[in-house]
Amino acid sequence: MNKRPITVAAGLLVTLSVLALGYVSFGFWTMLVFASGFLGGFILWLVLPTRASFASIKAPYVLSLCLFLAHRVEEKMLDFFKRLADITGQPTPAIISWSVILLVVGSVGAWLLVPYFVKRGQQIGHYLASTFFASLGITELAHFIFPLFTEQPYGYFPGMASAAVLAPAAWWGMFRLYKPNVSLTHS
Repeated sequence: MNKRPITVAAGLLVTLSVLALGYVSFGFWTMLVFASGFLGGFILWLVLPTRASFASIKAPYVLSLCLFLAHRVEEKMLDFFKRLADITGQPTPAIISWSVILLVVGSVGAWLLVPYFVKRGQQIGHYLASTFFASLGITELAHFIFPLFTEQPYGYFPGMASAAVLAPAAWWGMFRLYKPNVSLTHS
């Protein structure tokens, strides 16, 4: 399916906005981690055709969304952002700061629109699904890299346990999203 220039521009705008908000909120290094999901998802969406129906990605989408919520709880309970700040030297912003609120709305809020747009066969929905699955399937693997930047021996880093099941669920979604010959039914 060809992507309309206006849809490509909208996807690029969302991608660049999330990266800019990530930079303002968490600094350069964390923004690079976000880039693997949002920029990676955007590039995949640009170069790979998809005609996936929502029915074909529903199970991995719902599973990934539920696992993402559990992942966020794990991160919160185990002070992930404090540990990330220790690595990057960038203080953790207040959860109610405008940059963080806009970052959450621009990413997670947009991902909640995946069913609406994909069910209608709109490519912006496939773009959002691509960034969703890439972010959860690629970006979350950073939890296994972060321990390399601490002064302790390699060990558990907050978010690792849930990322170990979240990433494969997202890979399943990515596979279903870009699987050849998936019909564009509106179910």
